[in-house]
Order: sequence, then C-alpha cells, then structure tokens
Amino acid sequence: MIEYKMEGSGISPFSMGMFFKIIGSLGLFLYGMRVMSSGIQKAAGNKMQSIMNFITQNRVVAVFTGFFTTALIQSSSATTVMVVSFVNAALLTLPQAIGVIMGANIGTTITTWIVSIVGFKFKISTIALPMVGLGLPFIFSKVKKRRDLGEILIGFGLLFLGLMFLKESVPDIRQSPQALAFLQNFTDRGLFSWLIFVAAGTVLTIMVQSSSAALAITVTMAFMGWIDLSTGAAIVLGENIGTTVTAYLASIGTHVNARRAARAHLLFNLFGVLWISLVFHQFLDLVLRIAPWNTTLQVNLPLNLALFHSCFNIINTLIFLPFVTPFSRLVKKLVRSRKSDEEKDYALTFRSTGIQNTAQVRILEAKKEIEKMAILTKEMFATFLHIFHNPDKKMGDKVDRVKTQEDLTDRMQEEIIKYLMECAKESLSETSIMDIRAMMRIVNELENIADSCFKLMILTERKYHKKIIFHKDSYREVTEFSNKINEFMKMYIDNINRHINKKDLERAFNLENQIDNLRDKLKKAAERRMQKDHDVKGEVMYLDFLRHFEHIGDYSLNVAQALVSIK
Repeated sequence: MIEYKMEGSGISPFSMGMFFKIIGSLGLFLYGMRVMSSGIQKAAGNKMQSIMNFITQNRVVAVFTGFFTTALIQSSSATTVMVVSFVNAALLTLPQAIGVIMGANIGTTITTWIVSIVGFKFKISTIALPMVGLGLPFIFSKVKKRRDLGEILIGFGLLFLGLMFLKESVPDIRQSPQALAFLQNFTDRGLFSWLIFVAAGTVLTIMVQSSSAALAITVTMAFMGWIDLSTGAAIVLGENIGTTVTAYLASIGTHVNARRAARAHLLFNLFGVLWISLVFHQFLDLVLRIAPWNTTLQVNLPLNLALFHSCFNIINTLIFLPFVTPFSRLVKKLVRSRKSDEEKDYALTFRSTGIQNTAQVRILEAKKEIEKMAILTKEMFATFLHIFHNPDKKMGDKVDRVKTQEDLTDRMQEEIIKYLMECAKESLSETSIMDIRAMMRIVNELENIADSCFKLMILTERKYHKKIIFHKDSYREVTEFSNKINEFMKMYIDNINRHINKKDLERAFNLENQIDNLRDKLKKAAERRMQKDHDVKGEVMYLDFLRHFEHIGDYSLNVAQALVSIK
C-alpha cells in the first residue's frame, strides 16, 4: 500500500487506500441522498406544488414556503434554483424570492439534524441495512407509489451506510493525535484562523456541489475529534456561502430579475456571516447554554453544530425579515439591467442543480410557464375585440403588439415542449409522466388559439385597409359570440394545470355546443343578408371571423379534455 508522510509536520502516514475509502463513502452518501430525494419528489410532487402555489406577498408565508419546500425535497439548491427560474419568468417578485431563500436556508438545517441524531447516536448499520432490506420488495412492486416508497427507504439506507463508512474511514483522532498537527498551523491566529476555516467550508461545498454532503463531512470530522466546535462552526458558515454558488450559476444568461434573486441569496448569506463574525464566540456560548444535552461530551459535538447551524439561520432570517423591501432595493441598485435584458428572446432553459434530482421542480416551472401562455392567449383575444369594435381608430401599435405576442407564443410552444421532453428523460412518477403528456397537448392547443387570434387580427386589419363595412347587426352578434369565447377562456385559465372533474368537463362540452349552435345561427343570418343583396364581400369576411371563433372553441375544449389527465 502506498503511503505518504508530510515531512516535518508530524502527520501520521496517510494511505491512498484511506483516501479512496473516504471518497467512496462520500459517493455512497451522495448517491443515497439523490435516490432518497428522487423518491420523495416523485411521491410528494403534488404537495410540493401546493406549497409553492401558497406563496403570497406575505413575506412570512414566503419564508415558511421556502422552509417546507426545502425540508420536503431535501435540497436547498433545488429550491433556490427553482426560485431563480420563477423570478426569471416573472412569476415571483424579488421580495417574495428573498423570503423563500431565507426559508430555504432554515430548511437545509433539517439534514444536519438527521445526520447528527441518527448518524452518531445510534449504530448506523442497525438502521441502514434494514431500511435497504425493507425498501427492496417495494422497488419490484407493480404499483408506482410503492416503488417510490421503496426508493425513499433504500436511498435513506444508502445515505446512512455512506455515513457509516465515512465515519469508519476517518481515523479516530483520540488514537492518533499527531494527525491534527497540520491544523496547528491555522489555529490560534484569531480572525485569520476563522477566515481560513470559513473559506475551507465554502470550497468544500463548491467541490461536492451539496451543502448537505459538506455538512455531513463536517459533523463526521467533529465526531471523530478532528475539529472542535469553534472550527466546525466556522466551516459551517463557509458552507452557507458555498451553497449559493449553484443558484448563481443557474442565473447566468437569465433575465436581470433572476440574477438579482441569485445575488440576493449570496448577499444574504454573506451579511449573515459578517455580523456573526463580530459576536462569534459569544454566539457559540449562547448555543451551548440553550442546548438541552451535555455539550462537553465529544459524542454531542455534532448536535452542538446542528444547533449552531439552525440558530444562526433562524436569527439571520429574523434580523433581515423586516428589511426585505429595502434589501431588495439594494440588490436592484447593485445588479442593474442591461440593454440585452430588454431585447432577450423568450427561453426556458433546462438547468441541472448537480447532485439533486429536481425533476418535479422542473415540471412545476413548466406548469407556471403554461399558465403564463394561457393568460397571453386571452390578452390577444381581448386586444382583437378592442380593435374590432373600434374600426375607425388607428390601432397600429395594438396590431403590432398582437403580432409580437403571436411570435412569443410560437417560441413558448417550442421552448416548453423541448423543456418537457428533457423532463421526461428524468426518473418520474406515473402521475408526472401523465402530466407531461397532458401539458404538451395543452401547449399545442394554446398555440393554436394564439394562431386563431392572430388570424382574426389579420382579418380585422384587412377589413380596415379595404374599408369593408359590416352590417350593424354583425357587431352585436360578434359581442354575443365573443362572450362565449371569453367564458371558455376564463374556464381553462382558472383551471390550467389542475385536474378538472367530470362536471367541469360537461360544462366545457356544453360551452362548445353553445358555440357551435351560435355559429350555425349567425352563419344563417349572414346568408340571409347576402340574399337581400347586402355587401357580399363583407359577409364572406364575416363568415371567416365566425370560423376562427369556432376554432377557438374547439381548441378550448381540447385544453379542457387534457386537463382531465392532470393530477
């Protein structure tokens, strides 16, 4: 076995075998975390969506949203990347995003508590191996929900097996005290020592791309006696900074608001580390005083670190929560918009968060984009009606706007479909797979509606330029017809991305029948006017309007039918 020894440092020989054991243990820990996270997201994807939909202007609710979402999916990185994406799509404001980010920082402490309590207070093999054994039969079940449960159990077991191997791979410092000799070069140097260990925590988190994994390494070193509470706490603070890198990378190439959300995450964590540096030792003393266990025991050092981690993030949030609005203004001043932000084409980029599987998060983002597309189609139809009922006014700017919106819906269709196809490659629940199929159909139908709105606008423009006059009854008839179309549009917008029941579907069929009957009625009225020698050219064009109205009704019914498959 190859061994290395640092000359003059007094370090005991460190073998390559030990190094690869540590790397392998960490790999097993990370893989277990990924499997468990994937299972949790597939089993609880709809609940996670409900939590995210609960975000309001209330900053306290936003904090709790961030906390529960992160605790549920076991990944602050996934939550913050999702927040950056939502801000980029203008579905979250910057103050809302800051609140969610604060909550995500608190939610990520859950992993530290699990590792500290279960990982070191019990014999891990007595828990981990039975978990794997218990989950195995579920993996082979024909029922998807049971397979998801099996994934959670096996992931949980693998995670703690990795932790067990990590603990066994790191040598016990009490038996080899000379192994800590190299740390003596960085301790007892006041603020410099503190900065060194904060930087070490930051680099560690960036390297493993998971604050949870970095924290597991830190509490393991603490448990084995490699570091004391002061050093471990400084490393934990660095890991709080390192976890912001994922969201920062996800914001590259996005709109200015998304970059602001990522920068807010970084500044929030940096400011927290800054103020605690002034009261670091006093804060540690406070943590030790409120701990309900014997803080002097080495075995309780991981718990001390978990308590420090939670107290820091909770107090940091409480300090900044009243100042969310001025803080968001500060971020806006620091991250100014560029000309490219105004000219940026629509893009829904499929972004990976590294270690964590965030398929459910990505589906949720796609659903938000579909909702945005649905609202856009209604705006296009409303603009058309406004121009149609004001034939004598120049509406060139509004016509151009609808043309621009139609181009946007084309790009949205392409980007969302492409995005959903990337999501479909991930490990998903049966429900999510059905949702993706239904979402693709909805996107295509919405684009068809946008096309019909655009064609109505082209007809209106042609009518204006050719000075075609409609019969006075035509405007009343169009109002009657458009009311039914608006009712149908309101129905699918109110229920977009939600499962609709048979009663709602019957209502949709009833609306579509009313639209068909109205088309037949108005078509006969137009034919009667033509027989009375009214302007044939105008009535033929009027029939074209009715035809596109009917198409919008048909496409709206297709959207409603697809919503039946959304769970």
